[in-house]
Amino acid sequence: MDKLKSFFSNRWLVFVAAMWMQSCAGIGYLFGSISPVIKSSLNYNQRQIARLGVAKDLGDSVGFLAGTLCEVLPLWAALLIGALKNFVGYGWVWLIVTGRAPPLPLWAMCILIFVGTNGETYFNTAALVSCVQNFPKSRGPVVGILKGFAGLGGAIMTQIYAVIHSPDHASLIFMVAVGPAMVIIALMFIVRPVGGHKQVRPTDDMSFTFIYSVCLLLAAYLMGVMLVEDLVDLNHSVIIIFTVVLFFLLLVPFVIPITLSFFYLEPRISEEESLLSATQKHEAGKSEADANELIFSEVEDEKPKEVDLLPALERQKRIAQLQTRLFQAAAEGAVRVKRRRGPHRGEDFTLTQALIKADFWLIFFSLLLGSGSGLTVIDNLGQMSQSLGYDNTHIFVSMISIWNFLGRVGGGFFSEIVVRDYAYPRPVAMAVAQLIMAVGHLFIAFGWPGAMHIATILIGLGYGAHWAIVPAAASELFGLKKFGALYNFLTLANPAGSLVFSGLIASSIYDREAEKQAHQPHLMHQIPGSIFQGILGQDAPKCHGVVCFFLTSVIMSVFCVIAFLLSMILVHRTRIVYTNLYGKSRSSGLS
Repeated sequence: MDKLKSFFSNRWLVFVAAMWMQSCAGIGYLFGSISPVIKSSLNYNQRQIARLGVAKDLGDSVGFLAGTLCEVLPLWAALLIGALKNFVGYGWVWLIVTGRAPPLPLWAMCILIFVGTNGETYFNTAALVSCVQNFPKSRGPVVGILKGFAGLGGAIMTQIYAVIHSPDHASLIFMVAVGPAMVIIALMFIVRPVGGHKQVRPTDDMSFTFIYSVCLLLAAYLMGVMLVEDLVDLNHSVIIIFTVVLFFLLLVPFVIPITLSFFYLEPRISEEESLLSATQKHEAGKSEADANELIFSEVEDEKPKEVDLLPALERQKRIAQLQTRLFQAAAEGAVRVKRRRGPHRGEDFTLTQALIKADFWLIFFSLLLGSGSGLTVIDNLGQMSQSLGYDNTHIFVSMISIWNFLGRVGGGFFSEIVVRDYAYPRPVAMAVAQLIMAVGHLFIAFGWPGAMHIATILIGLGYGAHWAIVPAAASELFGLKKFGALYNFLTLANPAGSLVFSGLIASSIYDREAEKQAHQPHLMHQIPGSIFQGILGQDAPKCHGVVCFFLTSVIMSVFCVIAFLLSMILVHRTRIVYTNLYGKSRSSGLS
């Protein structure tokens, strides 16, 4: 009985359940698959679909209410609210698309999409809050894995949809409405803080390595399955077997809490906890003493440039000498020392304080241009692949979901190497991701053979990397005290970028090219039915060929290059911060 109780309060059980929950927090990535169904059923044009896409992005990014409710209510209650919002929003859309409910105006459809997708923010917030509290010393791996599973959710649900094998494409909307709600209700009493800081064991590193291995195996398996399903006409029984193996891989991490609860015999490391608490007390006393000192930030801001080139220990000695001289000069009345107004980079900021800092806006606009262009591709993936002559659009939705997952895991892993081993600013990894995305947009623009396959890889990797790098960089530059508010504000760059690229640029250019093709008689034989449907109003005009997204993709590629330049400016401005944060540990490690 004690072991069973220990099992249900095991922090690894909470983590595994949160991974499954996060698989349902990526339903927004399926919009590229359900948007063609909505477009054809409701006779929308591309501009109207883009409006729905922006509503989806807003629902996915506006998490202030979810964050507040997770602080006020029990987490299971907040999760239940999120599940109900998901079910009502997408369920009503399914009723309208299938003709079971009367059609609503576009603004009402935008509200339904917003409400349905906003349920994700409750899943995301509850999972992150629980696991960060349960793994306070392993926030990086925990957040990276959880955000990765959110990116992988689209591929998992697409594979489940392949098993349903329904000729009615609207059934995918039904699955998006019902599936996540069922999973969340089943797990809502498991995902919670369980005092995980008291459950430190020497096997934790091995457990994280095992989880990482399963994640990579899962991504590789899904990629292989999707490619086989795209290239070979498989029997339905084979697809069912593929899906059973997928569920097996999702259940494999469950081995960790079972093993630790029922078969682990070693005692927990009470010594490590006492050392940690002693260290925390020492740090608390140290920060309290620092708070009583007069901080001479001018020494850091206006010291000679050659000081930055010195080794960490020598640099600290030189700064201490400068501070001593400043003390003496101030005591003699030769200089007047002003108290610092507000925190400096690397310290704890409030949102108001961060909003007046250039570094914060560099991150925001770099994220807007880079991540916004990637989200535009995700939202319009169905129309992009159709315009280039691909029939099965679901394969590209699955591929970009998988590479998005690998981008999040890989972005966090490699950016950590950059800062830990080289004490170099983390945003340089974001700059590399934005260059990769710029190349991916060019592949779509020119429509080369295999362009969509390569573009989904490059754009998926780059887009995913943003969401592993930006949270870590923001916490390093602006502190952890008000990290929730800072991060929620930065996520608004995602729908803002989608509004600019998808709502204003992509949809307008697509509709203009579609109208041109609808009035060119020589395209009648190349695009059967499109002219008559456009003229008679039976369907919105469709665009075919490279021209549909050529200009849009070129524009997004150029903006990704601009985002790269903004990131490099941020790298230049923050080198000293990262040198101070990581240079000391690196120099001591080398010595």
